[in-house]
Amino acid sequence: MTNAPFDLSRIGRGLAFASAVDDLGAILDRSASVVVSSPPGTGKTTLVPPIVADRVEGRVIVTQPRRVAARAAARRLAQLDGSPLGSRVGFTVRGERHVEPSTVIEFVTAGVLLRRLLDDPGLDGIGAVIIDEVHERALETDLLIGLLGEVRELREDLVLVAMSATLDAERFATVLGTDASPAPVVTQTVPAYPLDVRWAPSPTPRLDERGVTWAFLDHVASAAVSAHRDLVRADPTADALVFAPGAREVSEIARRIRSLASEFDVRELHGQIPAAEQDAVISGRNPGQPARIIVTTSLAESSLTVPGVRLVVDTCLSRAPQRDAARGMSGLVTGPTSRASAIQRAGRATRQGPGVVVRCVDERTFAAAPARPAPEIITTDLTDAALLLACWGAPGGMGLRLVDPLPTDSLGDALAVLHGLGAIDADGRATTEGRQLAKVPTDPRLARALRDGSGLVGARTAAEVVALIGGELRVADGDVATTLIALRHGRSPDTRRWEQEVRRLERFTSTSSKTSKTSTTSTTGTERRGTDQVGLVIALAFPERIARRVDHSAHGATFLLASGTRAGITGPLAGAEWLAVADVTRAQGRATAGTGAIIRSAAVISESQAEQAATHLITDRIEAQFVNGRVQARRERRLGAIVRSSVPVRVQAGEGGRNAARRAVEEQGLGVFTWSEAADGLRRRLALLHRELGSPWPDVSDAALLGALDSWLGPELSNLATGTPAARIDLTSALRRVLPWPAAVDFDALTPERLEVPSGSRVRLTYPPIDDPTARPVVAVKLQECFGWAETPRLVGGRVPVLFHLLSPGGHPLAVTDDLASFWAGPYSQVRAEMRGRYPKHPWPEDPWSTAPTRHTTRRAAGK
Repeated sequence: MTNAPFDLSRIGRGLAFASAVDDLGAILDRSASVVVSSPPGTGKTTLVPPIVADRVEGRVIVTQPRRVAARAAARRLAQLDGSPLGSRVGFTVRGERHVEPSTVIEFVTAGVLLRRLLDDPGLDGIGAVIIDEVHERALETDLLIGLLGEVRELREDLVLVAMSATLDAERFATVLGTDASPAPVVTQTVPAYPLDVRWAPSPTPRLDERGVTWAFLDHVASAAVSAHRDLVRADPTADALVFAPGAREVSEIARRIRSLASEFDVRELHGQIPAAEQDAVISGRNPGQPARIIVTTSLAESSLTVPGVRLVVDTCLSRAPQRDAARGMSGLVTGPTSRASAIQRAGRATRQGPGVVVRCVDERTFAAAPARPAPEIITTDLTDAALLLACWGAPGGMGLRLVDPLPTDSLGDALAVLHGLGAIDADGRATTEGRQLAKVPTDPRLARALRDGSGLVGARTAAEVVALIGGELRVADGDVATTLIALRHGRSPDTRRWEQEVRRLERFTSTSSKTSKTSTTSTTGTERRGTDQVGLVIALAFPERIARRVDHSAHGATFLLASGTRAGITGPLAGAEWLAVADVTRAQGRATAGTGAIIRSAAVISESQAEQAATHLITDRIEAQFVNGRVQARRERRLGAIVRSSVPVRVQAGEGGRNAARRAVEEQGLGVFTWSEAADGLRRRLALLHRELGSPWPDVSDAALLGALDSWLGPELSNLATGTPAARIDLTSALRRVLPWPAAVDFDALTPERLEVPSGSRVRLTYPPIDDPTARPVVAVKLQECFGWAETPRLVGGRVPVLFHLLSPGGHPLAVTDDLASFWAGPYSQVRAEMRGRYPKHPWPEDPWSTAPTRHTTRRAAGK
């Protein structure tokens, strides 16, 4: 080692994890991967990095899920080390960096390290990576585990440590280890301080269709003030931590507490306040200052310690990203906090002594909450992750040891977006354009808007809009343009943070060097400063969210998005004809304007701008539908699902007409046709063969046939286009085109249309419906025609027994069996006793084995 070792006894003084220093050191001496499991507040984030740094060559990178946690951890460790921040211990987060060449330990967010890996896959000069808070299952952390596992295959000297605050350590050990053995686990536990759990359910609902109710926020504020006043009387040094689901609720609860209790110092802590204010909150309070009530989001749940907290007041609500597969959108959804997260929150009160937690629900509601939060990889949009993996050379995570695989549906949507951006090729590999977009540290769609928009509206304007819609800033009344004006003129509390992000983004634009010094009031040249360009930039990022108004009332408006989703909006934008939508999410209850989604932020856009941004979504073609069994066509100009013009036309023969007829069948389904008994029977026989034998026998479900119309219904589609009614289409001949050759020569032997019975009759078989995988072929035949038949016939090469419906002479069912021998030996005698008097002219022998089968009466069978 060229650097002086860290003084572990000094750094670990008073930290519970100090008792595990020797155990961790011993494991690091023999293993390059390890999982550390220790409860929150034991000091692992502070102590593990210097333990590792003293044993490796090169810098130690420590990831945190949040910027405030990375900054706080770096400052704390530098303070304990007695070194200036940035010298031996530093940090890098978005927009801020305190690192020198001599830095030994660098705290970063997971996103920073992911981008760094793309530029330096070998992590040159890095001796170890410590991934903290892996139990939170953040998407970027999960991806890091997979990518770093691959890096370690090339660099056996790279030390990899995962740190978890829960009992999931064994699961991570399996992923970090090898096929032969999991990574070793260091577990450190400490006796917990006593926790007094109190229940304070609200008399009013927590949530309604608009989200968290004002009445519930009133209740939380009142509960926090009451509980903290009681606590401060006994311990004036105690502070309180109030957990709310999001920044809006944090501000509302804080405002209410200030009006109820002026004696407290009320602080807010969430990702939207300036970094300096975040750091001030988590640094604690000095003696003599008033007791604090800190209202926070889940940011303070597990990744940082707020000193002095003895009381936690929990709304038991969380806001998390959730993908709506039906509408192809993602958004933040407020719902019950998982029990695991609630326990983590409560633990904040007992980090430094006995504490109290007040949960603003009753015990039954708490018990009904999910056991643990869902991993982000399952619930969130995967576009950025999919591009990163494509650039890494592992499309879709192929070949990586991930804690959970990427969900197929979400991944498919993400790949479709990347294809539309030109970021990946047909094999899912990153294109040159994709690699350029990946260099911009933001969502690929926003990166596209930044790069393309800078050439259309100027680098400054493009960066301003992207910084606003991608920065989790508040958009007043959902109007991005109006909010942008307020930010430009300093009338928003978010202005400083927004301007910092704008400057950062400008560095990634091709025209930034020419425009970065442009006056903010300029209206000439490439830097057009009017808000009429805002919608264009948004549309470049989200062309599928370009929307046109389809309904307007006093309660708001409904817009149809190019993706096909309908969404409601209220406020000043409800009167616009066209919108570029930056944020649309499903409603939590009854949606605005009666739709299933709500537009949260958007800007007005002109029709010509919509065309400019979404050229690839514009179509001009013949569309058809069946009306009274015949194809009727219209020529439609569309922008995605938005119909811009539609005029009736005569369907013509040829490619265009056939394509229109095909789309009409695809949209309205196979029910437009009249299925003859022969066609239906042929399809049922094919379905049974596919079910039992698989390939080469084809799938003939509706979905499969609709997906391959050209291959089996091609000539008929042309006939439909030229006016032939659907009822006159011969589906039997069409279906025979899907018979696989040469296997089709055995078709009739495997699934015959008729079955010969002992009487000599050839009885039609009824094959099972195509959507019933348990049903069997049935033959309905008179009982007397089967006398002496012991062996039940089997179809499909002996795989499927026939089910017999044995009928009376009058055609009524007497028995159902697939075991004829057992029927003659047993139930037949009861049937004979009941039927011989009713049908005396037909044979009912005592011994059915020795009687000749017949389809006639006794007299006729005897030739009389």
